[in-house]
Amino acid sequence: MGKSGVFSACALVALGALSIANHNAQAGEPRSYPTKPIRLVLPYPPGGGVDAVARIMVPKLTETLGQQVIVDNRGGAGGNIAAEIVAKSTPDGYTLFLGFSSVMTVNKGLYANLPFDPVKDFEPIIQLVTSQYVLAVHPSVPARSVAELVKLAKSKPRALNYASSGIGGPLHLAGELLKARAGIDMVHVPYKGGGPAAAAVVIGEAQVIFGSLASTLAYLKAGKLRALAVTGLKRSPLAPDLPTIDEAGYPKYSVTAWHSYVAPSGTPREVVNRIHGAAVGVLRVPEIVKAVNNVGYEVTATTPEQLAQIIRTESETWSKVIKTANIRAQ
Repeated sequence: MGKSGVFSACALVALGALSIANHNAQAGEPRSYPTKPIRLVLPYPPGGGVDAVARIMVPKLTETLGQQVIVDNRGGAGGNIAAEIVAKSTPDGYTLFLGFSSVMTVNKGLYANLPFDPVKDFEPIIQLVTSQYVLAVHPSVPARSVAELVKLAKSKPRALNYASSGIGGPLHLAGELLKARAGIDMVHVPYKGGGPAAAAVVIGEAQVIFGSLASTLAYLKAGKLRALAVTGLKRSPLAPDLPTIDEAGYPKYSVTAWHSYVAPSGTPREVVNRIHGAAVGVLRVPEIVKAVNNVGYEVTATTPEQLAQIIRTESETWSKVIKTANIRAQ
């Protein structure tokens, strides 16, 4: 081969390499992700379970991904403001949403003209953690099981009040789901948060509550509330002696609070996989598991497909409950 042939071959190789580099740059080559800080948008202000879970994971997630993960609290409108911000962001993996269960599965049925679709506008990445609620009563209530509570409620319609953290919240919906499944009628009394709701039952303003472990555990230990059951499909390792409502005769009754990572729809699968792998790695660290347990959560670490199914199934359940009970956000 002459000199001109050698130069031509080299030129072709160089040109091919340049073409591949340009293609990868245009596609945002997933293997190079991330190359800049990642914004994690939270649906509520600092403080509370959502913020706690985010901040437990962020330092180790930053270390794993090699780029800073920045927490951005955008509270308001029941989490809808934050969700809309992420839904309308560029789908490149640099804006993520810490999707709380209520925002992802309840709000579509609760709010008119929701500015995003939880199913269509997000790429599910991973359900991180979940937490059950506790069905508890004031000690004066003559019921020591779900069956006895249902029997009491049926014998005295609307005589029992159940407290919640607010209209359309998970504690409210848990009560409405039991009412529908058991055929009972209790009166809903909303309070401004889970803490005030639990305190109201302790002093007898209400008799029943579906409370978080965080807001009820001290009262349960002190004997100021009596726990009857937990609301997940499996017994909680945080309260293993308590049966589930499913066990009590109401199959598939399930109400949990969970947190997830989702990205804008259209985010490349390679990027989704990178974030998923990093999150799973973080959730395997013993110190992270312990910290998550200490704030009342259990690690789940689902696949993207499992999270997608959870969102679809729970959205259908809560839409029916909301419609039946004629609940509207206030």
